[in-house]
Amino acid sequence: MKNILMLLLVAFVSNAQIKKEQLDLMPWPQNINLNKGVFTLTKNFKVNITGDPNSRIFVGATHFLRRLDGRTGLFLEQGFITKINEFPSAELQINCQSSGVLGLNEDENYVLEVEPNLIRINAANDLGALHALETLLQLLQNNSTDFYFPTAVISDNPRFTWRGLMIDAARHFQPVDVIKRNLDAMASVKMNVFHWHLVDDQGWRIEVKNHPKLTELASDGDYYTQEEIRSIVKYADERGIMVVPEIDVPGHASALLTAYPELGSKKNNLDKGILKTNEQTLVNYSIERNAGIFTPTLDPSNPKTYQLLSEIFDEVCPLFSGDYFHIGGDENEGKDWDTNPKIQEFKREKKLANNHELQTYFTMQLVPMLRKHNKQLMGWEEIMTKNMSKSAIIHSWKGLNEGLSKGSSIAAAAKNGYKTVLSNGYYLDLMQNMEDHYLNDPIPKNTVLSLEEKERILGGEATMWSELVTPLTIDSRIWPRTAAIAERLWSSRDITDLNSLHKRIKGVSFHLEELGITHLKNKGVLLRNISNNQETTALKDFSNVCEPLKIYTRNSGGTEYQTYSPFTLFADACTSDASDAYDFNVIVDNYLVDKSGENQVALTNYFSKWINMNSDLVEMSANAPLVQPLLPLSKSLSDISVQILLALEKKKTDSSLLSNLLEECNAKNHADVELAVYASLKKMVTYIDLKD
Repeated sequence: MKNILMLLLVAFVSNAQIKKEQLDLMPWPQNINLNKGVFTLTKNFKVNITGDPNSRIFVGATHFLRRLDGRTGLFLEQGFITKINEFPSAELQINCQSSGVLGLNEDENYVLEVEPNLIRINAANDLGALHALETLLQLLQNNSTDFYFPTAVISDNPRFTWRGLMIDAARHFQPVDVIKRNLDAMASVKMNVFHWHLVDDQGWRIEVKNHPKLTELASDGDYYTQEEIRSIVKYADERGIMVVPEIDVPGHASALLTAYPELGSKKNNLDKGILKTNEQTLVNYSIERNAGIFTPTLDPSNPKTYQLLSEIFDEVCPLFSGDYFHIGGDENEGKDWDTNPKIQEFKREKKLANNHELQTYFTMQLVPMLRKHNKQLMGWEEIMTKNMSKSAIIHSWKGLNEGLSKGSSIAAAAKNGYKTVLSNGYYLDLMQNMEDHYLNDPIPKNTVLSLEEKERILGGEATMWSELVTPLTIDSRIWPRTAAIAERLWSSRDITDLNSLHKRIKGVSFHLEELGITHLKNKGVLLRNISNNQETTALKDFSNVCEPLKIYTRNSGGTEYQTYSPFTLFADACTSDASDAYDFNVIVDNYLVDKSGENQVALTNYFSKWINMNSDLVEMSANAPLVQPLLPLSKSLSDISVQILLALEKKKTDSSLLSNLLEECNAKNHADVELAVYASLKKMVTYIDLKD
């Protein structure tokens, strides 16, 4: 009888109607209709491809099978997919009408139909089919015995054509394996542009065979060989991702000028370390070790500057198959230009009124160098001046932190006739919460733009500047937050439910591990280092309510941390969107609405945990010096927890003591972190004060 009941239960669960809110799809599709029934997986499951696709679909479909097999453990019989119409009777039929081309406005739509005995993917090309395979993987469900897909019809296409991630490999070099695993993660959430920041004050990271001094003198030995670059471009192409390289000029030039100081703008006979060269003096430059904005700048009046850049582009451009090349152009303060008489005379000769016009002159010299290689110039928004070519793509990065109203920068570019991409609001290194990025739309609702102007807004890019990240920590800064940005750039603008976002991001975060992303795994590495290899439960609990200081306050002025500093501390183990903080905030809100016993138990459990956690941290610190800086903040959290528990137990509390403890919990001078539960603690203190 028990066996019969169990079989009936399994049958019921297998055929239970899945609801949309149970799915962890991200980005959320444009249209999804769920039907009754399921497609149950067996080891006989196979894939067949028809149509006229690019060969990347064979790589993508094979990877799909391996990931599916890894999740289900079914030992799928099909190994590799290598040709068209290899298994005509396969249960997954993929039809691609044409070969996809990486670039703007390529058709990426797909239709995914899951029936009880057959799955069909129809796409305009292989790019859409790759997106459909990611959606299908996200649909996977299971019961106690089987893995299955719910029957459904999904029709989908992106809202924006440019859905990018920038990784800065100049400040801290990021090895090939870091780049490749992040490309896999990008593809899993349907991102299609990898912006590779390769040159900055802190390092030159591209092998240029005709100019070996660039890597010999300006890379500290950390750079990508041309063969490595080709392999990454190929790897990205196979995942439907276009690579956009960046060589930042004319500012951010410390590394370049370390190799070629004769092209610098600073000329000063009184400087130390001057080399005599004929009739001029030559300033020595060096690789920058701090973060910030620095003055070394290329000399726009020197013909040899353009000769060198042309030769670099001639060698570097062919390494990249995409149509776009980013030349930076940002944060040039022009200080060395202002103090150089030769450059000032050049400005007068060219009738250039100011440094903005001088930089435009410089940038315009690069346009034909890139056009020679069928590359279109892209730059940060500083390149947008009245004389800048309308063929340039403007990369918008300024916003409230730079004194501009939200959305004004990208709107200005669109109104001025430029195609433009948004990064303001998507700066991952600011360590803002995921919700801030998620609600940041490339076209804000209050923006007044014509249809033509809106079409010039191509999409957006998450930006991972690497002053404070290493290969050990970079994944934890990019993921899973970037999945939320990917959804903003793909899905309908009205997909904004934050509860749904937080629920789905947990599933996405878990599945990123199968792609090699280390955001979860490496946290344990850091905590073991901090604890001196002691039990890390208390440290983990504290890290789940702490977040790194935000908006560059961790490294105020860019001088506390050098490029060679340790990035293995508690702030490096913590992430934005501290997991317990979000759950605690929900519990507090629930309790303040409903003082039920269940809600009170959920609330008091957290306070009890933090009291015990602090005791454990104090004990741990006896043999772990790196724990000592955490203790003041942990003690503040423990002390206020004691007082709130007393209040909840209807015992007398001191209002002024609670207020003082609350402010201690808002401290930002301990271990470069802040308590992410402060706002909810404040709600509880306010409630207690009003109750008393």
